[in-house]
Amino acid sequence: MNRTREAFTLIEVLIATVLLSIVLIGLYSVLDTQRRSVEVIKRNLDRSIGQDRAIMVLYNDILKSDGNITIKKSERDTLCINNTSNSLYGLDIAKVCWLVLKDKDTLTRVEGNSFRLPLGLEDKVEIDRVLSGVKLFDAYKDKKSGDILVVIQELEKEPYSFLLQNIKEPPKIKPKKKKKQKKSKSKDKNRTKDINTTKDNPWFILIYV
Repeated sequence: MNRTREAFTLIEVLIATVLLSIVLIGLYSVLDTQRRSVEVIKRNLDRSIGQDRAIMVLYNDILKSDGNITIKKSERDTLCINNTSNSLYGLDIAKVCWLVLKDKDTLTRVEGNSFRLPLGLEDKVEIDRVLSGVKLFDAYKDKKSGDILVVIQELEKEPYSFLLQNIKEPPKIKPKKKKKQKKSKSKDKNRTKDINTTKDNPWFILIYV
């Protein structure tokens, strides 16, 4: 008679458990590697989207300005747009400054009505930290042509630049000079007549002497 096998032996169960553990460990390592790669891709994608948004905002700030732009040259430049209609906070005309803070080398946008850098306690502004890890932020302006070149570079990334052409400042209105009032000739003639008549008067001569 053929004997039917009712159960596995202990050795067979142990061998199966070891094999299953090896397979699960391999699957876990593969999944963990994929998860990390997805996180890296997502992080880079978020940074690239943030960079694109920042560049578009800066681009529109300059494009919608009246050309009254001040650039302060330093290790990383400060760019102030004195009058622009590209407001993120509902202002009709806003002043916007772009600068890099020392804290984590953060590219920052400051918007308000009228303010000066460095900011004072009374200045009412909105501050947006746009990008961190900014290695380079340079701006150049050609006064004759009105062309503006902006270069931004993050750490371990290639620099990104854009050029806006013909962003010229509005013509300066010269104050009108006050015209000097010319004395009428008729008054001068009358004065000379008065002098002549007094000289001809003998009583005048006696009193004068």
